[in-house]
Amino acid sequence: MVKIDAKIPEGPLAQKWTNYKAHQKLVNPSNKRKLDIIVVGTGLAGASAAASFGELGFNVKVFTIQDSPRRAHSIAAQGGINAAKNYPNDGDSVYRLFYDTVKGGDYRAREANVYRLAEVSNSIIDQCVAQGVPFAREYGGLLDNRSFGGAQVSRTFYAKGQTGQQLLLGAYQALMRQVEKKTVTMHTRTELVNIVLVDGKARGIITRDLVTGKLERHFGHAVVLATGGYGNTFFLSTNAMGSNGSAIVRAFQKGAMFANPCYAQIHPTCIPVHGEFQSKLTLMSESLRNDGRIWTPKKKEHAEAIRAGKMKPTEIAEEDRDYYLERRYPAFGNLVPRDVASRAAKERCDAGYGVGATGLAVYLDFKEAIERLGEDVIRARYGNLFQMYNKIVDENPYETPMMIYPAMHYTMGGIWVDYELQTTVPGLFCAGEANFSDHGANRLGASALMQGLADGYFVLPYTIQNYLADDIRTPRMTCDEKEFVDAEAESKDRLSKLLSIKGKRSVDSIHKELGLVMWDFVGMARNKEGLQEAIDKIRAIKKEFWSNLRIPGTGDGMNIELEKANRLADFIEIGELMALDALDREESCGGHFREEHQTPEGEALRHDDKYAYVSCWQYQGEGKEPAKNVEPLNFEEIELVQRNYK
Repeated sequence: MVKIDAKIPEGPLAQKWTNYKAHQKLVNPSNKRKLDIIVVGTGLAGASAAASFGELGFNVKVFTIQDSPRRAHSIAAQGGINAAKNYPNDGDSVYRLFYDTVKGGDYRAREANVYRLAEVSNSIIDQCVAQGVPFAREYGGLLDNRSFGGAQVSRTFYAKGQTGQQLLLGAYQALMRQVEKKTVTMHTRTELVNIVLVDGKARGIITRDLVTGKLERHFGHAVVLATGGYGNTFFLSTNAMGSNGSAIVRAFQKGAMFANPCYAQIHPTCIPVHGEFQSKLTLMSESLRNDGRIWTPKKKEHAEAIRAGKMKPTEIAEEDRDYYLERRYPAFGNLVPRDVASRAAKERCDAGYGVGATGLAVYLDFKEAIERLGEDVIRARYGNLFQMYNKIVDENPYETPMMIYPAMHYTMGGIWVDYELQTTVPGLFCAGEANFSDHGANRLGASALMQGLADGYFVLPYTIQNYLADDIRTPRMTCDEKEFVDAEAESKDRLSKLLSIKGKRSVDSIHKELGLVMWDFVGMARNKEGLQEAIDKIRAIKKEFWSNLRIPGTGDGMNIELEKANRLADFIEIGELMALDALDREESCGGHFREEHQTPEGEALRHDDKYAYVSCWQYQGEGKEPAKNVEPLNFEEIELVQRNYK
C-alpha cells in the first residue's frame, strides 16, 4: 500500500491556510515569465485559474473543447453560490459553513480543505461583485441571500436562476483580459488526449484539434486539469452532452490516483424522464425548494387516478396531500440535503405514490407561496426556471404543480489531490469538480460554484508557486523529446484502434446500455449482489464496445462520433471503477447508499470504525483491477455523529 501524504499544514485548523501562505515558496515576477502553465478546461475553476496565473505574470496555455470558454458547463448552474458573509444576520459564520459542508458530506471530507473553502468563500463574492456579476439585491441595495439544502441559514448568493452563467461571464472577462495582454494563449475546440510525463513529472499534453483532427504537442512546467465531473457515465444526466471524464482517466492511467469514484450525487429536483429516446435531463434548481413544497397523494387510489390521467393534482384536497419531507424532517423540511431528498422521493414512488405517466415523479407545488407572496414575487425569483419548465413540459407551473424526480447530477469523487491541489503525479494539479477534495460523500447545493472559484482564484495561485519555485532553472522543452513523441504515438494508436473496429453498434446505443446498468445497479440504492452484477455487465459492455463499435468517417477532420467513442471508452472504465469502489465500501454515506447498511428509519448508516478514509485507486494496467490505497480522515474539530435533519 502506498503511503499518501495530504501535506496538511501544521497548526490549529483556522490557522492552517494562513500558516501555509506565510511559509510557501514564491516565484519572483521576472522568473514567472520563464514558466509555462497549461490549464485544461475553461469552466469556473479553469477560467479563474488561467486568468489568475496570467495576472500573476506566468505564461499560460488554456484549452477547451468548446468553441468559446463561455460554453463551459458551469454556465448551466442555476441556484447560487455559498459564502459565509452573514448578510441576513441569521447566525452564519466561517465555522458554520465549514461544519455544514462536512456534515452534508456525511463526514467523508478532509477537514483542512473544507475549512479553507469556507474561509475564502467571502473573498469570492467580493471578487465577483468587483467583476460586475449582477447578484440579486434587496430593496436597500445589499446583496440578497436565499436558503439551500443542508443549512438553517441563508448564505446563497444568486442571480435569478442563472448564477452559473453570470459567474462564468465574470471569469471569462478576466480570462479574455489576459488573452488580450498575451499572458494567456487560448486554444478552443481542442481536446486533451494524453498527458506527457518527463522524469516522473507532468511536463505537457497531447491534444487533438476537433476541427482538423490534427494531434499537437504542448509543453508546460505544470499542468492543471479543470475538466469537470464524470456524471455522463450514466448517459442520462443533467450534464451537458459534451461533458466527459476523459482527461481525468488519462491522469489516472498516468499514475494519478482516483479518489472515491462511487460518490455520485443524484439531484432531487429534475424534470422526470419522459421517453426512451431522451438524450439528457434538465435540472430544476434546488432554490425552488425555498418556496415550493414537495408532496405526493396520501391515497394510492389518487396516485393511480393521476397516473391514468383521470385526476389532476389541483383536485387533490389539502388534507389528502403528503408533504413527506416536512413530515419526516421537520427541522429542515423541504431543505434537507440532496441525497436525503432524493432517497425520500424514490421511497414514495417505489411505494406506489408516484405521479406522472410513469409513476416516477413527485410534485413541487408553489400554490401556498404564490398565495403568501404574490405571483410577481415568485416570478421575480424564479421566472426563467418556470419558463424553462413550461417550454419542456408544456404545463404552467404557476397554476399546476411541477413534477420532479431525482437524476444524476454531480460527482464528488475525482482525482485525488493533496492540500495544494496537486495529484500523486508531481506537477499535475486538479481543480473544481474534477478533483475529490471538498464535498465528501454528498455536495451541498451552491457549493460547486464556490469550490471552482476558490480553487481557481484563491488556492492554486499560491500552491502552484510553491511547486514552480523549484523549476525556475528548468528550460522550456521543444516537444521533440522522446516522451512527447511516444505520447503522441500512443494517442494515435488509440484513435486508430477505435476506427478499425468497424462493427455494427453506434456509440449512443452502447452508451445507453451502460447508462441503464449504472442507474439500475450503481444509482440511488446499491447492494452487493447488484454491484457484482453491474461489474459483470460493464465488462461485457466493454467487450462489446471494443469488438462491435461502428464509427463512420475517418480521423482526419471533424468526426463527432470518434470524439464520443473516445469518451465512451473512458466512461466504461469509470463505470467499472465506480462499481468496484461501491462494492468495496460496505457502509452507507451521503450519495453512496448501500441497502444492507441503513438505520431502522431508512437513513444512511456509516461505519466510522472501518471506513473513515478516502479510497484512493491506483491504475495497474489494462485489464487489471486497480489497487486500493487509503488516506485516513482525522477529525480534530468535528465529532462524528449520525446525520440528523429532523
